[in-house]
Amino acid sequence: MDIKLAERMSSFQPGIFNVLDEKKNELIRQGRTIYNLSIGTPDFQPAPHVVQAMVQAASDPANYRYSLTELPELVQAVRDWYLRRYGVILEEDELMAVYGSQEGLAHIGLALCDPGDVVLVPDPGYPIFEIGPYLCGAKVVHYPLRRENGYLPDFSEIPEETARAARFMVVSYPANPVCVTAPDAFYEELIRFAEQNDIIILHDNAYSEIIYDGRVGKSFLSYPGAKEVGVEFNSLSKTYDLTGARISFVLGNRMIISAFRRLRSQIDYGIFLPVQYAAIAALNGPQDGVAQQREEYQARRDALCGGLRSVGWEVPDSQGSMFVWAPLPGRRTNSVDFCFELLQRTGLLCTPGSAFGTLGEGHVRFALVRPVSDMREIVAAVKCSGILLDGM
Repeated sequence: MDIKLAERMSSFQPGIFNVLDEKKNELIRQGRTIYNLSIGTPDFQPAPHVVQAMVQAASDPANYRYSLTELPELVQAVRDWYLRRYGVILEEDELMAVYGSQEGLAHIGLALCDPGDVVLVPDPGYPIFEIGPYLCGAKVVHYPLRRENGYLPDFSEIPEETARAARFMVVSYPANPVCVTAPDAFYEELIRFAEQNDIIILHDNAYSEIIYDGRVGKSFLSYPGAKEVGVEFNSLSKTYDLTGARISFVLGNRMIISAFRRLRSQIDYGIFLPVQYAAIAALNGPQDGVAQQREEYQARRDALCGGLRSVGWEVPDSQGSMFVWAPLPGRRTNSVDFCFELLQRTGLLCTPGSAFGTLGEGHVRFALVRPVSDMREIVAAVKCSGILLDGM
C-alpha cells in the first residue's frame, strides 16, 4: 500500500535537534563530559506541598474521571494569584486551563482565524508561535526583533495593509529566545496598535517570575485596554517546575476564552484532576520558593555570562527567562556549524539560533539548567578549548 502523508508533514523534519542529540550520545559513549544547555526543562523539583497535593489527589479513584472543566477552587486560586501578583481582576469567564502554553498556542488559532488569514509572529521567536498558525492554514508574516531596537517590534515597519489584514499577533516578554523584557511604553503602544488595526493580541507570559537585576515581571493584562484586544498565556511549568504536569491558563478577553473553550470541548475532556489540585496548592501556597529559584537562576546567569565575557566571548546578560542569547564569537556566522564545533571541543550542547527564525542566525541559546559550579566548569572548558581564539 502506498501511504501518502499530508503535505504539511514536509515542514516537520527530524532536524538539527536529533542530529545534535545523536552526536551528544556518541560523545557520552566515548566517556566525554557533556553539559546539556540545549533544552529549557528546569532541573529544580516542585515544592513538597505541591507534590503532596498531587499524590493525595491521585490516590483517590474518584479523581480519574473526566474533569470536563476547571475546579471552582482552581478558578478562584488563579483569580487570587493574578490579583496578588499583578493587580489584575479576573472574572470567572475570563480564564481557562489548557495542557501547557504549547498546546494552547498550537490550537487557539483554530478559533481565531481561517485558512489564508494573516497572522503576525516574531522573528526570532519560539517555534510554536509560527507552527500554531501554520497548522491552521494561516499566512504567517514575521515581524523582526532586532538587537538595535532592544528586540522589540518596530510597529512602523509593519506595512499598513499587513496590519489591517492581520487577525492576531503573537507577542512574548520576557522573550524566549532573545531574553529581554519590555517596558511599560511598549505594552501601551501594542494595545494602541491592536485597537487601530483590529488585531487580537496573544501574549505568552511564561517567564514573568524569572527576571533579573531587580526587574519586575508584569502581565499584559495589567495595562488599560488589554482585555479588550487579547488574551495572555501564563504557565505553571517554569514558575513551579510542573513542566511534565502540563497545565497553563489562557486569560483575558471573555469572547476569545468562550470561543476557545467551545473549540477545545470538541477535542478534550479537561485537565486531569490531580494536576488541578497540584496547581491549586502551587498558587495558594508559600511563594518563597519562587523567589529563591529566581535568585539561583540569576546566579547561574552571572556565572555563565560573566564568565564567558571574562574569557573573551561577549555574551550579554539575560534580562529575563531561563535562557541566555549569545552572539557567535569572532567571525563565525553559521550557528549550526558552531554548535557542532562547540560540542565536539568543549562538551557544551546548546541550541542554534537559526532554530528560532532567520534572524536568529548568528546566535546560540543556552538554557540555565545546570548549577553554578557546572557553569564555572563550562567557562573553563570553553577557555581551555581555544575555540574563541580560533574564531578571531
